[in-house]
Amino acid sequence: MLPDGPMIDAHRVTLAAEDDFDGWRDAARGLAEAGVPASAIVWQVAGTPDLFAGADSSPPPPGRSFAVPRGFVDLANKVICHSDPERFALLYAMLVKLRANRRAMEDRADPLLDRLERMAKEVRRDLHKMHAFVRFREVDEPDVGARFVAFFEPDHHIVRHTAGFFVRRFSNMRWSILTPELSIHWDGETLTEGPGASRAEAPGGDPVEEVWKTYYASIFNPARVKVKAMTKEMPKKYWKNMPETALIGELLAGAQRREAAMIETSAAMPRIESNLQASWAALKAEAAVCTRCDLYKCATRTVFGEGPLAPSILFVGEQPGDQEDLAGRPFVGPAGQLFDAALAEAGIDRAATYVTNAVKHFKFVARGKKRIHSKPDAGEIEACRWWIEQERSLIRPLLTVALGATAARSLTGRTVTIAKVRDAPLTLADGGECWVTVHPSFLLRLPDADARRIERARFVDDLKRIRDRAESLG
Repeated sequence: MLPDGPMIDAHRVTLAAEDDFDGWRDAARGLAEAGVPASAIVWQVAGTPDLFAGADSSPPPPGRSFAVPRGFVDLANKVICHSDPERFALLYAMLVKLRANRRAMEDRADPLLDRLERMAKEVRRDLHKMHAFVRFREVDEPDVGARFVAFFEPDHHIVRHTAGFFVRRFSNMRWSILTPELSIHWDGETLTEGPGASRAEAPGGDPVEEVWKTYYASIFNPARVKVKAMTKEMPKKYWKNMPETALIGELLAGAQRREAAMIETSAAMPRIESNLQASWAALKAEAAVCTRCDLYKCATRTVFGEGPLAPSILFVGEQPGDQEDLAGRPFVGPAGQLFDAALAEAGIDRAATYVTNAVKHFKFVARGKKRIHSKPDAGEIEACRWWIEQERSLIRPLLTVALGATAARSLTGRTVTIAKVRDAPLTLADGGECWVTVHPSFLLRLPDADARRIERARFVDDLKRIRDRAESLG
């Protein structure tokens, strides 16, 4: 939807839009190949005043092509959406470093890399805010029918970047999202852009809001109210666009009264927790004699999930391996050891998470004395979905993480491509939030040491993003 590519006039680059990643990439690659230093380039966006019209107009000489780590591409995709006008120059400076040293992304003490990663984190946070706080209002359009319209004020240039999220989530609706910078519109088949808009152009309330307010009031939990944390996660700038926030003052005022009532009934909580533990134990015992598919015939035992029953994160792997089958515990073999190390690096305590598998029995092919892992088929995944659904319904995690395509299929009921869904959460049938990343065994199978290092770093970055998301929900 962007205009055609960047216009390069010597060492001055004019990008088509604030978030023109493709234009920046093409221009930066050519300039870096030609050996042009970062200090010699002026980056600007079409439509902004040109203060450097007298800059050198000689074209850069040709150079030799080069590759960059995937981690830098992912980082640049986020940073390019930041509102900092220096972002283009900072990314180019990092690109020049990578051309000289392909492992420059591993230098965590580099101030430039640190600044870029902080910018990327701010963009991810803004994306999360937009996903969470956009509220549609219904508008009746004559001869066309209902359209749902929302107004949002992002801090960064994220609207195009996040458009696909709303298309996937609200594919059957006709909707528009208005922002001061630009607007996006979906008619059920085609996504189009329009000029920016003001809040005054967005509709007021509709009948659905009263239903939403009733629901919000019913789930409001005074025992978990932390005003500072709430306003940090949901800044007041978003309140005017959200119907439920009109209730917050009244609900907070009544929180003390409601909390006192909750304390009176708190004596029953140990019994509730005991019942939950008993239900889980009964489910595990039932799974121990599962014959839903033929895998039970050769496996040593059912390998059920383990961990606390009130975790913020529930991890779902593929199936137990040889060592898990013998030990009766998930993720204790080589992949489990890599998983534990990555969790620790990402700042996640495995003991505080619940870990399980999509398929509960070890599927293998015997080769002499060795049992070689064999991927479960669609029927086996489907047969075991019942156990995952029961675990999730008991545990009710803040979010669920699918480790690999098998786990993603088990949770969503469909085949997914990890590369396409890795950067944003999916919504499960029960409304739960699901993040998808690779299985640790994928990293072990990579033959190239550089590839393993790069993909492991990306896996840890996924876990850090999942950790941050769980903390924001908690």
